Amino acid sequence: MTGQRDMFEAREGEQRLDQDPATMPPDSGIVFIGRIASPWTTRESCPKNMRAARETGQPAALTIEAPYREGLRGLDRASHVVILSWLHHAPRNLIVQKPRHAAEAKGVFGLRSPARPNPIGLHVAKLVGLDIATGRIDLDAIDVLDGTPVVDIKPYFASTDAISEATVEGREER
Repeated sequence: MTGQRDMFEAREGEQRLDQDPATMPPDSGIVFIGRIASPWTTRESCPKNMRAARETGQPAALTIEAPYREGLRGLDRASHVVILSWLHHAPRNLIVQKPRHAAEAKGVFGLRSPARPNPIGLHVAKLVGLDIATGRIDLDAIDVLDGTPVVDIKPYFASTDAISEATVEGREER
């Protein structure tokens, strides 16, 4: 796993934790319920966010493991789903990062970077198809590497999940 994390090069102004969270005893246990099949096999080819992923026109799919497939009942009512993934290639000890596009370094909790103490990805995707028997969920797009583990899936509720007045200072949002 350490070799995989080498794909995140060190940049000026960045800071790493003294102890890598990946080597610490866990506070809790997470079970991967499935895997994502995406067209992206390298960090360079992978879209940086869901908007960019949709713009490629490349669909994706999740395969949920057999013991968890009955949990998909009723998900077909949703037009969109929230997917929590485990970004297993990302380093976990990078606490201050210098994004390529940014003038200054920022703490990981002020960024959407995959490199963070617990590399959990958050994705909202359009539900294109669902087959409970095979555990296959077809999506319009995804912004993670092929084989990324899935932690959880939830229906997206526009009435409670969308906050139209939300902003981030210094970002132009549509």
